Amino acid sequence: MTERKVAAVSPTLTERVRGWTRPTRERWSAIFRLLPRAGASVIIAAVLLNLAIGVLPMAFIIWTGQVLGDLPAVAGGAPDAWRTVVLSLTIAVAAFVFQQMLVPFQSALGEVVIRRVDGFCAGRLGRAALAEAPIAVLERPDISGLLGEARGGYDRVLPTPGDAVAGALALIARYSQLAGAVILVGFVLSVPAALLIGATALIVRYGQRGSLGRFGALWVSLLSSRQRVMYLRSFGTSTKVAKEMRMFGLLEWYQRRHRDDSRSYLDPLWVGRRRILLRPFLAYAAVALVGGATVLYWLAGAAGSGTLTLTQLGIAIQGVLIPIRFGVFFPESDVQTQYGMQAYQALTTFERTAAEGRAGVAGDLPVPAGTIGPIRFDDVAFRYGEAGSPVLDGVSCTLPAGRSTAIVGLNGAGKTTLVKLLARLYDPTGGAISVGGVDLRQYSPRDWQQRLAVIFQDYVHYELDAAANIGLGAADHLDDREGLLAAARRAGAEDVIDALPHGLDTILSRQYAGGTDLSGGQWQRIALARALFAVRHGASVLVLDEPTAQLDVRAEVEFYDRFLELTRGLTTVIISHRFSTVRRADQIIVLDGGRVTEQGSHDELMAAGGQYAELFRLQARRFSGDDEPLVEVTA
Repeated sequence: MTERKVAAVSPTLTERVRGWTRPTRERWSAIFRLLPRAGASVIIAAVLLNLAIGVLPMAFIIWTGQVLGDLPAVAGGAPDAWRTVVLSLTIAVAAFVFQQMLVPFQSALGEVVIRRVDGFCAGRLGRAALAEAPIAVLERPDISGLLGEARGGYDRVLPTPGDAVAGALALIARYSQLAGAVILVGFVLSVPAALLIGATALIVRYGQRGSLGRFGALWVSLLSSRQRVMYLRSFGTSTKVAKEMRMFGLLEWYQRRHRDDSRSYLDPLWVGRRRILLRPFLAYAAVALVGGATVLYWLAGAAGSGTLTLTQLGIAIQGVLIPIRFGVFFPESDVQTQYGMQAYQALTTFERTAAEGRAGVAGDLPVPAGTIGPIRFDDVAFRYGEAGSPVLDGVSCTLPAGRSTAIVGLNGAGKTTLVKLLARLYDPTGGAISVGGVDLRQYSPRDWQQRLAVIFQDYVHYELDAAANIGLGAADHLDDREGLLAAARRAGAEDVIDALPHGLDTILSRQYAGGTDLSGGQWQRIALARALFAVRHGASVLVLDEPTAQLDVRAEVEFYDRFLELTRGLTTVIISHRFSTVRRADQIIVLDGGRVTEQGSHDELMAAGGQYAELFRLQARRFSGDDEPLVEVTA
């Protein structure tokens, strides 16, 4: 019966041990994989430096023991005794001073390690997030949490992978000092005593780090609660939030919500910390007490029996004290090596997820140079997520090369989704998109995206200079100042640039000294200039996804009229919910419920008398002077 019970319990214990040790092995394995990123010369220097910092205290112990052993000779008036004491004391002080002088160099080398390792990891994060991960992956809630964890590390809000590598190197000094102390105890006292005090130190150290590791797991498990608290705390530094807090009198609500969310986060953290840290501390403190007291008793017995000289006694006492204190918290390495790799683990998990999202998606064919052929949507379907309802359902249409096409429809018709598929931010879940007869999925996504210039409805206001805000349409050609001015001139933004205090070199944000902000219309011209600059340097397809949604209809008509005139002869796609603003497009496609319901020129669609004609007249009536209270159809 007993044997059966043991057999049933043993696997569970084994699994628990593996559960404790596997994360530790993975963390240290990752630290050692990152070690070469600091550079061979830096690593060698750091190893030697930390060895010296760990070994020099042994010289201090030996020579202060020698001083203690020589004191009776000094008291007895032995010739040259003072000279021996002074020499021994000088060597001990020199060892101590030299060790202290090395500590700043340890910190400086640690900073070099941190900067190099974190630079490597931050580069990987930026490359994965900005270029490699599909948009569908970036929009997942779990990935948002991962990116927040990784970003928090590389922003130095939390310990970083570089901190972990530097902390691991700093442990060389600690463990070399422990090894030296154990050797000294074994040499002057006995090998069993040395083994006992060394084992005691390692057991207590294991307990201290184990508790820290379990607390780290608790910290990770509270990520969503911590995110809510951090979001609320960000209110205090947000100008936009401050305005509404005052207008709606939200201070009391904010204080109450912040208190409740903070308690929901901190209460389990405090309870878990007491459970994880207090009980193990008491248990391992008892181990340290028993082990240390046993060796000290051993030492006292040897001293009382006269088997130890004063020199040996002084060395043994100092040697025993080092292992007894070894179980304490190491500020230069413990938090760093325990938590610094969380950002790296978040990074590697994100990279794996991004790679899985790219599997079977990325083609490798280059897009042919020159003018591209017509773009054909064949029975294209798309839904967001496996459980989502269809956004596009059997869309079939052709975007002729070198001509302008307007895609119009009401809210939820699928217009913006169509643009995302065209830009290969997503791939269709059904059907296919072809360019010149070639399935778009066969082309390299990056190569194809370089042939597109897209202005989204929520286009970016870069807090950079005006040159960058235009030039990022073709970042490899930022030094083309003539091209930047030409793009601004074609987009009607020349007056905007001329009015800036430093022209193209003006920062377009009031958050910076000498910077300025622009109006909505001015930003739209800058965004159009960015797209035209991309066309100047190789983009073949120009797409506007409702960038003028905040303008009134008349201003929008003027914008599109100018735009279509500027881009004549270029493959152009215009997305709009206002039917009356795109009538000059060569072709108009009407989307409704994820399907193409009408297609043709403005005149053809008006003659057909379908949905386009009805909504065109409905929207136009508001601006015709008719007193009938009509509501404008919006997206």
